[in-house]
Amino acid sequence: MTPDGPSPAGPAVWVVVPAYNESRTIVESLRDLQRQGFRRIVVVDDGSTDGSGALAASAGARVVRHVLNRGLGGALGTGIRAAAELGAEVIVTFDADGQHAAEDVPRVVAPVLSGSADLVIGIRTLGREAMPWTRRAANLAANMATRLIFGVWCSDSQSGIRAMSRRVATALDLQGQRMEVSSEILHKAARLGLRTQEVSVRAIYTTYSLSKGQGVLTGLRTLARLILLRLSEKLS
Repeated sequence: MTPDGPSPAGPAVWVVVPAYNESRTIVESLRDLQRQGFRRIVVVDDGSTDGSGALAASAGARVVRHVLNRGLGGALGTGIRAAAELGAEVIVTFDADGQHAAEDVPRVVAPVLSGSADLVIGIRTLGREAMPWTRRAANLAANMATRLIFGVWCSDSQSGIRAMSRRVATALDLQGQRMEVSSEILHKAARLGLRTQEVSVRAIYTTYSLSKGQGVLTGLRTLARLILLRLSEKLS
C-alpha cells in the first residue's frame, strides 16, 4: 500500500475515528492504521477532557473537535461529512479503543473498492471464543432489535469497523446521536436499496475495550432511541 491508500491510482480512502477520552489507545490505533498504509485519517475528538485530540494530531491525523460530547452518532456524522468534504471516495469507520485490528481494514475496504458493495460491515467472528458471553448476548439482542424495529438483519449490527462508498456517505442523513446510529446506518442503507456485505474481522478484547461497550442501561437507552427514531420516521 501507499501512504495515501491502497493503490497510487485508486480511490481516496479516508478513515474516520470517533474518540472520547481515548488517550490510552488513540496513538497506537492510529499508528496501526498508518502501518497498513492508511494515512488519510480524520479523528473526531468528541469533547474529550484527556488530551485525546492533541495526541491524535501529534500522530498525524486531522482532528475535528466537538466542544461538548455528542456521542457516537454525532461523532460519526461529523467525521463522515468531513471525510467527504476532503474528497473521500471510500470512508472507513474505526474505533479508537484498540478493539479493531488495523490489518483487517483492507479486507473490509476491498468490496467497496471493487464495486461489489456500497456498505461493508466488519463482523467480529474471528477469535469470537474470546468474547465474553455477556457481550455475545448483548450483540444478539441488538441484532434482534434491529431486525424487529427496522426489518434489517445483520450478524453484528453494532460493529464499529465499516466501509462505505461516497454514495452511502452522501445519502445517509444520520439522526441518531449515540449508539443507535449503528442500527440506523443499516436501516437507511436498506431503505435506499444500497448493497450491504458482511466480512469477518477480529475483535481484540481487553479490560479496557470491554469497559467501553454497552452495559445493560446503555443498551436499554439505545433500544428506546431506536424505537423513537422509527416512530419519528412514520410520523414524518
